[in-house]
Amino acid sequence: MNWLTLILSGVLEAVWATALGASNGLTVLGPTIVFLIALVISTIGLAIAMKTIPTATAYAVWTGIGASLTVVWAMLTGAEPFSLIRITLIVILIACIMGLKASEGASAQRTTATAVGDNVTGR
Repeated sequence: MNWLTLILSGVLEAVWATALGASNGLTVLGPTIVFLIALVISTIGLAIAMKTIPTATAYAVWTGIGASLTVVWAMLTGAEPFSLIRITLIVILIACIMGLKASEGASAQRTTATAVGDNVTGR
């Protein structure tokens, strides 16, 4: 459940980043309100996810999702140019995020095995 919360919080990071850009330095009311609401909810979601997901992993996933979705949205709306290299880099970024998720499980298994080994050897 915390991974779902983290992913949704990453999506909201893209929302607040896009709204911040549209707010013209927080001078346009609508985007400013969207920015503030999405920022608060996104950060709370990150905090909740970090109860069970290591800080470095959670933060990297959160910012990676937010950054990649922000770039994709900017390309889809024409605010940023579309290019094959950008798409390739976003795919690589997403692969790295998935790698962090996959490595978290392996790391937890090693930690448990080490703790069990320490109990057996009396360390």
